[in-house]
Formats: sequence, structure tokens, C-alpha cells
Amino acid sequence: MNEIQLKYGCNPNQKPARIFMEDGSELPVTVLNGRPGYINFLDALNGWQLVSELKRETGLPAATSFKHVSPAGAAVGLPLTETLRKIYWVDDMKEDLSPLACAYVRARGADRMSSFGDFISLSDICDEDTASVIHREVSDGVIAPGYTEKALEILKGKKKGNYVVIQIDPSYQPAAIEHKQVFGVTFEQGRQNLVIDDAFLSNIVTKNKELTPEAVRDIKISLITLKYTQSNSVCYVKDGQAIGIGAGQQSRIHCTRLAGSKADNWWLRQSPKVLNLPFRADVHRADRDNAIDVYMGEWPEDVLEDGAWERVFTRKPEPLTAKEKREWLNQLKDVTLGSDAFFPFSDNIERAHRSGVKYVAEPGGSIRDDAVIECCDKYDMAMVFTGIRLFHH
Repeated sequence: MNEIQLKYGCNPNQKPARIFMEDGSELPVTVLNGRPGYINFLDALNGWQLVSELKRETGLPAATSFKHVSPAGAAVGLPLTETLRKIYWVDDMKEDLSPLACAYVRARGADRMSSFGDFISLSDICDEDTASVIHREVSDGVIAPGYTEKALEILKGKKKGNYVVIQIDPSYQPAAIEHKQVFGVTFEQGRQNLVIDDAFLSNIVTKNKELTPEAVRDIKISLITLKYTQSNSVCYVKDGQAIGIGAGQQSRIHCTRLAGSKADNWWLRQSPKVLNLPFRADVHRADRDNAIDVYMGEWPEDVLEDGAWERVFTRKPEPLTAKEKREWLNQLKDVTLGSDAFFPFSDNIERAHRSGVKYVAEPGGSIRDDAVIECCDKYDMAMVFTGIRLFHH
């Protein structure tokens, strides 16, 4: 098959819509269930590239959670701590989830608000554990190189049988030159085939030149994630997973702030007050996520005032004060920050420091590189200049 008819394009009024191979060859994807749309395939094909590169560079199963052609989260398959099991709402599942399932739980859980209704990409054959996690979340579809019989059965039962399941040929290699059209004009460029490996991280420009093995892994995760994130973009990573992604911002500092606020929220979810919020048993996971986001945010009264808290909690929680937030955030350490282009000002490093950043990777090349390096040195950060921009549009 060299063509698949889609439901519609980016919007329902944009018909007809299809994907096809211009040279008449076979498509590298097969739809096993459901009827995907245009954005589903954009998410699927970008996400597949991301997870396959993460698997290649880390040797671990990888997953990503895409929304509107940017990842909301990405992770490799490291075991889950008890705290992560709780904040990701899988503490009621078996403790020894497969590495692939752990990768998706982490990718989904880092920014659950953004991942609501996601499209999932998996680096490995989808197993029963991973399918069971996917089945309980609000999601549009999944792409993987294969599915076990039981996993496919579970996924086909989702969304009243309409859940999108796509299989991709892992051996597929696209042409070296790619094209797209905008307003009837065809654009052509060489594919972004940059390999982000250890050699890519050799130019450490700060006084602190120590990169732990975990830092090297996390820098790779940040940069590979950015490679498939709409620019401008910045990515915070800790312990093998993206914890904050700022995508599609016109200003670099706004990327850093946005991603930093998401990283902060990820860490605040692990604070004792948030962990022990007294949710009613009948409140669904998505509604709990919304309540937590409001509780930790600027207007906690929206969920704590009389008449509101009763709908979510069994008793009225104590507020999380600004002092308590800052004290908890001060415990966040050894975070990695990647940027798809150079930092033009040191304000980005100042903001990153407030979210526990220890390791930084960016292309370098700004006329203010010296000021950025000096700021990193002030906080004993180790910074790598990669020399390569990672814009994605």
C-alpha cells in the first residue's frame, strides 16, 4: 500500500486528506486499527524518530507522548520509584511493569496536563504491560514496530474499538532529501540526520568539566527530544525523562521559563502536601491532575474555596504556601537543560538554576557566550557547546 486516506487534514473542513509515497513505493506504516487523521500521522512519524534515536543512543526502551507535533514528554525505560508510581497514578498496578511500560508512564507522567489526548510512540514491540497502561489513559493512538497478540487485543478495545494503532517498519530509511509545500510553494532540504552521541558532547566550556554517565544520558535525551520539538524549544531532563519542555516560543527566555515551570510542577507533585491530598475515591485521574495543577498554581482558591473543595476532596486541604514551594524546589538537584539554539543572555541560566539545573547543553555562538559561561561558573554548572543548532519546523 502506497496511500492511506485520512479522516481529514489539520481541521475537519480540510478534505480530502491522505498520506502517500510520491515514488510509488510501499508506505512504511500499516494501520492495524482505527482511522488516523493528518495530525495523528505527524505526531506518529515525528515521535517514532525520537524514540528510535533514544533507543539507539541509550540502549534502553523509549517512549514519547506527543501533542500537536511536539513532545509533551519523553523518557527511557528506567524503573519507577514508589513516589513516581504514585504521582503517575500507577501505584494500583503491579510493581514490576516492563521497561517499555515504565518508559511510557514516565513520558506521560512528566506533564500529564499536556499529555491528555496524546499520540504515543514506542521504540519496541508493545507488550501487555504497556498496552494496559495506555488503555487507562485518554489518548488518540500509538505507533510501534509491533504488538504482542494480547497488547493488540487490549488496544483494539479502547475508544469503543476506534483507537488508532499503527505499525511501522523499523528498517525503513527515508530519502536524504525531503520536501514539503507551503502556500503552493515546494520547500526542499536535506534531512536532519545529525547523530547525537558521546562525541557530540566533548566541548565542555565551563570550569566544571565533569559529566557523570547519568548526565551524558540525560543530555542526549534533552537534545534528541529537542530535535523533534517545534522551535524555539528548551528541555529539562532528570533521571532519564524529560520533566519540562518549552516548545514553539518566539523568545528563548520564554522557552526556559515555560519548561522550568513544568519542571517545577513535576517536582512539586512529589512534595508531601501534594502527595497526600485527600482526593475523593470517585474523582478520576484527569480531574485529579487538574485539581493538583490549580492547587499548585497562582489561584489555589479555585479548588480550595468552600463549595469547590467538596467536589474533589474528602476534607479541605491546607494551602501550599510560597515559602513551602520554594523550600521544596530548593531540593531539586542535578537537572539537565538542553536548548535547540544558543542562549543570547545569561537570564536563561539564572532561571535554570532556580529549577536545580547542573548540566547545560546548547550550540554556543552568541556574542554573549562569555556572560553565559560566567553565569554557569557562578553556579558550578557544567556546560557543553554542541556547535549545532536543532531547529525543527
